[in-house]
Amino acid sequence: MNEQNSKKKSHEESPKITMGEPVAPVSAWKRVFAKRWVFPAIYVAAVAIILTLVWVYQDASQKPKDAPASVSQSIEDNQGAAGNVDGQQEEAATETVASAEDLVWPVANVADITIVKPFYDKDGSAEDHQAALVQYNDTFRANTGIDLARKDDQPFEVKAAMSGKVTRVEEAPLIGYVVEITHANNLKTVYESLSDIKVEMNAEVKQGDVIASAGRNELEKDLGNHVHFAVYENDELVNPVNVLPKNENK
Repeated sequence: MNEQNSKKKSHEESPKITMGEPVAPVSAWKRVFAKRWVFPAIYVAAVAIILTLVWVYQDASQKPKDAPASVSQSIEDNQGAAGNVDGQQEEAATETVASAEDLVWPVANVADITIVKPFYDKDGSAEDHQAALVQYNDTFRANTGIDLARKDDQPFEVKAAMSGKVTRVEEAPLIGYVVEITHANNLKTVYESLSDIKVEMNAEVKQGDVIASAGRNELEKDLGNHVHFAVYENDELVNPVNVLPKNENK
């Protein structure tokens, strides 16, 4: 009897468990958040993200809007500008060298050449004027340059008296083939009574380049093989002897 009462009492004191109802497990997040270091770590991470965003925004706002596309582009632009400057300096240097040139006799060997008819100088004597007249049939005209020839009447090479650009190449009825070269400082040289032309229109020639050979013409046929050489300064005729180097040909 006592044993039955004891089992009954034990059965009444034990907890009642409802069949079919699961026991609720403890959440993993609750276990994580239960740790003391979690919330401080989250706070520090949030602060770091906010500071990073602020720094990126400020850096972007401080960049100039008109900044060069790239460093290489800036270098190319600078090199291009430097190239233009160098080109201008080179061109200026070329002009300076050209303007520093002095006229030379338009022949290879001055010693072989003689002035067979001088330039008509209005300030010359009556004798000089007579020697500088060119007769054609029954007319006379003033010689506009000097006529050069060899004593043996042989043809010879005619050379550019100064560097410049060929601005005229043609054949005229009385004076034969003509070559005109325009130089720096408003100078121009004209070569007449030519044969075997070596240059073309608009060609750039250097001082001493062969441009043709001496020939004959109808206007001064009594002079034989020769070259008529004229010099213009500011489109005004000048005596070539006054601007050429002094030598025994004068």
